[in-house]
Amino acid sequence: MKHTERPATVKRLLRDLASFKAPLFLGVLATIVITVCDILAPRIMGDLTNQIAGDVASGQTIDFQALARICLWLIAIYVILGLFTLVQGRLLTFISQRFVFNLRQEISKKVRHIPLSYYDQQQTGDLLSRMTNDVEILGKNIQQTFSQLLYGGLLLIGTFGMMIRISWIMTVIFLITIPLNFLATRWITRRSQKYFKAKAEGLGYMVSYVEESFTGTDLIKAYSYEERADQEFSQYNDHLYHVSYRASFIVGILLPVMTFISNVGYVAISVVGGLLVVARAIGIGDVLAFIQYSQKITRPIASMAEMANLLQETIASADRVFQFLDAPEEVDEQQEEIQSPIRDIVFDHVGFSYKEDQPIIRDLNLTVNRGETIAIVGPTGAGKTTLVNLLLRFYDVSSGAIRLNGIDIRHATRHNLREHFAMVLQDIWLQQGTIADNIRYGSEVATQEDIVQAAKHANCSHFIQTLPQGFDTVLNEESSNISQGQRQLLTIARAFISDPEILILDEATSSVDTRTEQLIQKAMANLMRGRTNFVIAHRLSTIVHADKILVLDQGDIVEQGSHEELLEANGLYASLYHSQFAE
Repeated sequence: MKHTERPATVKRLLRDLASFKAPLFLGVLATIVITVCDILAPRIMGDLTNQIAGDVASGQTIDFQALARICLWLIAIYVILGLFTLVQGRLLTFISQRFVFNLRQEISKKVRHIPLSYYDQQQTGDLLSRMTNDVEILGKNIQQTFSQLLYGGLLLIGTFGMMIRISWIMTVIFLITIPLNFLATRWITRRSQKYFKAKAEGLGYMVSYVEESFTGTDLIKAYSYEERADQEFSQYNDHLYHVSYRASFIVGILLPVMTFISNVGYVAISVVGGLLVVARAIGIGDVLAFIQYSQKITRPIASMAEMANLLQETIASADRVFQFLDAPEEVDEQQEEIQSPIRDIVFDHVGFSYKEDQPIIRDLNLTVNRGETIAIVGPTGAGKTTLVNLLLRFYDVSSGAIRLNGIDIRHATRHNLREHFAMVLQDIWLQQGTIADNIRYGSEVATQEDIVQAAKHANCSHFIQTLPQGFDTVLNEESSNISQGQRQLLTIARAFISDPEILILDEATSSVDTRTEQLIQKAMANLMRGRTNFVIAHRLSTIVHADKILVLDQGDIVEQGSHEELLEANGLYASLYHSQFAE
């Protein structure tokens, strides 16, 4: 993190914490009470020692009544100290956990509003690390640093005042150790900052690699890539180990260095204090109280030095989380609304590129009328899936316009646009839950009867009924308790239950066997009737009955027409078709 970014991150972190005004006020109040009790306790113990020493030195009988009063004060202070420490702990736990709770809610909302282009540029594992590890670090460190910094600061001021009151000579001797502590702390924290940032980033990279490895375990085994995968993981792990070791090592140096400096000061204070007692300048109880204060004042200095390292880690994690929360969102300020029914879809001189110098679609013109089935074919990289992404506004066109019922889709909200669509992708996505829940995902108001009917239309009711719990069968995290083809059938049923006006099928039958494919084609023939359909296919046998076939090549429509017309033209489509069915 750049130095110029730190103040902004700290300011934002404090602003977010300021929303907990009442708990923070009570926490500060409790910390003040704890500090006052901690400062008074050594002074009272010193008075107790002076009382006993004075009575003994004067040859008088020990005044047990006076000792009892002092002891009662001491007991009261420790009782108050214990109670307010408990209150402070509860308040800080509430603040830190509520802060993390709110942060997770913000992240959850943010995930749904970030455009797909952002995720294309990020590693999944690194994003997961920001949402889990970095958020957890924030919650843990906020609880520790808030109490320690405030308590340490107040204790430092109060203890220093008591030390001057007891003996300015011993205070001057003690003050010599403070610049040494400060210089040591500053030198160490400066060097630890870059390692804490590297540690957070390294953890993100490693989580990303582990997530990818788990997802592709079958491929790793199939290609005997285990040894290379271990080597690659070792590289990430070794890097994380080295930066974590250096960060921890530097932090570990701080406490021994400060302990050594404190012990030197302790010895000097003991010697000078003894001489002052002999000279009857102060009492022995005063020396004991001063020694306790010198030990107490080094504790907040050491704690604050340790907190400085935790703050570096906190700021590094906060910066990573805030970078995600500040990512650009899909903004919908449009007021127009696309009404049903959708009469036509017009691609008007559409151009698009993911990168400025690499156009995917150049100048695409197309009119699709209601009820037509449009098949989109072409070689890999021709822009078939990109066309669908533009239609659903996963990306916005670079030039030209896409219009539904004459309305530019950029002038309507994404929600309004997408409620007219349903889609089935080649990449299958099912959530962990029952089969019924996954089908119902396409329509929240769907009844059990609707779910059963959709399953019949998708030709998956038969295999569902053979499962032990039927529609109540719970799919595991990877949905591996049913086959690949069965998973695809469920996604098709999910699209059917939404009853869309426009249906998009992107290689929807690519994972289905030939017999199941034939059943799906029959069911789809009925379900697609009356709808506008876009079918992306590499398997050309699935689109021979389409009303119009578009052949894309390098982002342009190079051919269009029916199956028979394109075969007669003997162009790119005919070449693709014959290459699949050549004897």
